[in-house]
Amino acid sequence: MSDALPAGGVELTEAEAEARWGNAWSPAQVADRLAGVSAPWYIAGGWAVDLFKGGQSRHHSDLEIAVPAAHFPEIRARFPEFAFDVVASGHLWRTPAPEAWELTHQTWLRDPATGDFLLDVFREPHDGPVWICRRDPSIRLPYSAVVRRTPEGIPYLAPELALLFKAKAVRPKDQEDFSTTVELLDDAQRRTLAALLTRVHPGHGWLADLRPAGTR
Repeated sequence: MSDALPAGGVELTEAEAEARWGNAWSPAQVADRLAGVSAPWYIAGGWAVDLFKGGQSRHHSDLEIAVPAAHFPEIRARFPEFAFDVVASGHLWRTPAPEAWELTHQTWLRDPATGDFLLDVFREPHDGPVWICRRDPSIRLPYSAVVRRTPEGIPYLAPELALLFKAKAVRPKDQEDFSTTVELLDDAQRRTLAALLTRVHPGHGWLADLRPAGTR
């Protein structure tokens, strides 16, 4: 994805977007819709952290999933009655031109009848079956190391990776997700998150809480 914005598009304020996200789907609803697809998709964002913890711990204003970019058409085909809008940097493109798809990675599923947004789909970089981190393309992992599943079979992003994405801005909800999750991580997950934070966000404030017990 380029830093340049595609031509066209309309500005969408944060307040306007929030007003249209009031009826976002649940992870279970999306999992039902996507049952049987071959793409290694997963729940991302705050919901991924809650699925790891075993239950919803806070309000979620939206629902994010991620899919390898080349597999997006398979996901799109599961929602024929809905529209997909491309979004980037506070702008939205309806019926996006090819350039808009090429220069962005975020896609919102919209109910044409109500205008509500129901699902946020990230079209992720990848190299065939290898996941590529948007924060640092040199970080590459097999999807088997990226995707976890709930007892019900709902796929979600491994918590150490979900928290890595949340570390960039650290909004109040991101800090809450970290604070309520860090003690649930096993030693390997803590080491992985600490190594990735050191690599992507050197000196990050969360690193102190990831040190082994007795050294904090």
